[in-house]
Amino acid sequence: MPGNFLLQQAMDELGFTQEGLAEAVNAALKEGGQRDSVGERTVRTWLTGKTRWPQRAKRDALQAVFGRSTEQLGFTPPSAPDVPEDDVHRRRFCTAAGGTAVGITSPFLAARPAVGTTDVLRARKGLDALTALDQTRGGHAALERSALAGAQETLELQKRAATQRIRQRLFTVAADYIAAAAWSCVDAHQLGRAQEHLSEALRLAGMAQDTTAQMRVWNSTALLATQRHRYGEAVAAAQAAQATSITRRDPKFGSLAHARTAVAHAKSGDRQAALRSLGYAEDALAKATQQPRPGWVGFYGPAELQALAAIVHDQIGAPAEAEAASFRALAALPEQYRRNRAMATAYLALAQLHQGEVDQGCATTAAAFDLMAGTPLPGRLRVVLGDFHRALLTLAPTATAAREWEDRYRSEWSTA
Repeated sequence: MPGNFLLQQAMDELGFTQEGLAEAVNAALKEGGQRDSVGERTVRTWLTGKTRWPQRAKRDALQAVFGRSTEQLGFTPPSAPDVPEDDVHRRRFCTAAGGTAVGITSPFLAARPAVGTTDVLRARKGLDALTALDQTRGGHAALERSALAGAQETLELQKRAATQRIRQRLFTVAADYIAAAAWSCVDAHQLGRAQEHLSEALRLAGMAQDTTAQMRVWNSTALLATQRHRYGEAVAAAQAAQATSITRRDPKFGSLAHARTAVAHAKSGDRQAALRSLGYAEDALAKATQQPRPGWVGFYGPAELQALAAIVHDQIGAPAEAEAASFRALAALPEQYRRNRAMATAYLALAQLHQGEVDQGCATTAAAFDLMAGTPLPGRLRVVLGDFHRALLTLAPTATAAREWEDRYRSEWSTA
């Protein structure tokens, strides 16, 4: 007996298991005022072809679930017409289902199709575009707005999710969109809005039961706390990122969490803890293998770890090591990571300045401005350049290079 391959294909497109389809059909039957129900055994008879033409109520429910006619789902009507049914009963089913019958057409044919795997993949594509924009320009208001719009559209989709698994996947996508908006605010140094977005992203990640999304939120929370000079909170958030199960399953995520912890420890003045966490990050990254991962974590690898190591070393009073780490980061960072390269360049200039190399440090910052030419400087980069300016005035307030730097860059840095 041939199987019903069209039904199986439709199930695969929407991510249905046999149990999941039975649940969705039962929900449609209940919505239509029917007392009948189906189980996995019934679904198997549909898939094997044993049942070639389900009863009318079940056909209507299948059409409601898939948004396709019964024939498009691979079912074949018998040569004899259906036995007439009670018209009153038929109208009651149609009305209860929320549709208005036109002729003999089922109201379910006009129902909006359930949302499935294809829709999830389509919703996720927008995240890749936002990630690419962040890599080149950095955080800004338009990126934040686009991310929030993507989240709203995704949350509307989840209302029509075909299964609970699809709904959870859509919550993950929505959490990632909100996290992207939060990250844009962190990078733009819009700290209040960043916190609001992170709280919402963490809520959605919890509803999705997605530890990767949760880890992303805690990673950004640690960076946000560092920007706010709340270093104890930064350590706690970074350790929360470490505690997510994805860090145990994938060493790359574990490495990122340890690196973020190292920066938080360094900012809080705990030298030994910072170096220890940095060592853990290096060991974990050495164990990471190539495998599919969300696009947002694509920035992290040996180059970014070196960039974070530069921050740690400079913060704990080892500027020579920080300079070396910055050079290694810049040698490995891809060209398209324009904002990251500008950040690494600014930290390189700081490390040089902290070694007394005033002229070299001032010259290095020129490359940071050049890298972001044509777009406003992200707020986070302006903060680092502000740190450079203050250190410059402290170490060499009368130096010619310091005066020239201020004359050349202060307006661009402070108003960009």
